[in-house]
Amino acid sequence: MRAVIQRVSQASVTVEGKLISEISKGLLVLLGIEEADGEEDVVWLSKKMINLRVFDDVEGVMNESLLQVDGGLIIVSQFTLQAAVKKGNRPSYLKAAKPDIAIPLYERFIAQVEADLGKKVGTGVFGANMKVALINDGPVTIQIDTKNRE
Repeated sequence: MRAVIQRVSQASVTVEGKLISEISKGLLVLLGIEEADGEEDVVWLSKKMINLRVFDDVEGVMNESLLQVDGGLIIVSQFTLQAAVKKGNRPSYLKAAKPDIAIPLYERFIAQVEADLGKKVGTGVFGANMKVALINDGPVTIQIDTKNRE
């Protein structure tokens, strides 16, 4: 699994003109799932993500996690994060999981995050053409790949 995690002061997801998710202070997560991903990736990434110390403490130092600041969270599926661009100029998406694998893992990841965070999270709509809006706070953007844990 690959995640691009952005600290935001606000974010939203709209599909066909309808607001699907919206948060103020928190994290917007773009999530790419590959064929080789499984339960271990889901659990590890959820815990890593919600415990990242990327929010400022009272002294202005990034020292607090999403849990500590009681921030919002939106998770958006984005298969293009699995793009390979080594050859030519057209990205290859061969590593991206097909919907029969990706959808259950995406839903499992959302459930895991909600359990670890102790509250509901916002989402996008899998496979839809989404309009994702955000104000990146900092900017703070962190990329995590579960295949590079060591």
